[in-house]
Amino acid sequence: MHNETITTARTKSAVKVISNHQFARVLLNKSTGQKSLNATTSFLPSQVISKFGAGTLSPIPTYLTVQIAVDQHITLMPEFLQYINHSCAPTVFFDTTSMELVCLKAMNPGDEFTFFYPSTEWDMAQPFDCNCGSPECLHVIQGAAHLSKATLKKYKLTDFIRQMISRTVPK
Repeated sequence: MHNETITTARTKSAVKVISNHQFARVLLNKSTGQKSLNATTSFLPSQVISKFGAGTLSPIPTYLTVQIAVDQHITLMPEFLQYINHSCAPTVFFDTTSMELVCLKAMNPGDEFTFFYPSTEWDMAQPFDCNCGSPECLHVIQGAAHLSKATLKKYKLTDFIRQMISRTVPK
């Protein structure tokens, strides 16, 4: 199955199945080289998709970690969750208090799992120009510290990020 090539509705291009998991599969877009995690079943808003845990704990952020406290960043377990890419119109949320991946929007098989990176990251190690293509696209993603409170109110945020916002000067 790992050599299977399919075409997804979102990418409109051929992708290679890298690995299969209970509720998702990791895909490799052959034209861009980008990997993604895509649903193999349907999910409803507020549905818990999966529990997750910490593989490793680090005092500094990397592009593979999720922030859980000021100087605490975890790698995700199971590891395949690391292929959940950013979107300014996310489909899932990492609840770092309950350690659950939660569905934000109705999802169907084939839909890509995406999350809003500033929902977990205060000041990112590797900011980037966003190309998510959503009408809500913020274009530059650097972490919640770089966004206005008005913008952040549009998103589901971790308890940690909400605490950090309450400590900052109003924007």
